[in-house]
Amino acid sequence: MKQAVLQLVNYFFYLFHTVLILFNLFGWMFPKTRKLNLVSLLVTFASWGILGLWKGWGYCFLTDWHYAILRQLGENDLPSSYIAFLVEKLTGWMPGTELVNSLTLGLAVVALICSLWVNLRSRT
Repeated sequence: MKQAVLQLVNYFFYLFHTVLILFNLFGWMFPKTRKLNLVSLLVTFASWGILGLWKGWGYCFLTDWHYAILRQLGENDLPSSYIAFLVEKLTGWMPGTELVNSLTLGLAVVALICSLWVNLRSRT
């Protein structure tokens, strides 16, 4: 029974975390989700930077929670990056840490700039 609950939580995290990543990247494009997208991006950057002061730069509490479930399910040697983890799960290829971190930060910054732009522009 416990395994079934852990698997259910595992699938929830796969779905939720992946949808959240996509929402962070593209949610600014839709007028109805722009404000929520900006809040979501700011929470993401706060997790990476502010919580990162204690846990290490780029810390994501969702990754931490999901990895705790995965470890209980017997997964080991999990990469520090959830993006790298997803890429490996989907393609079988483990990209380099520097590449993943650079692309993740770069795309997140671009999404934040876009979100700030459309949110500020819609106020005028």
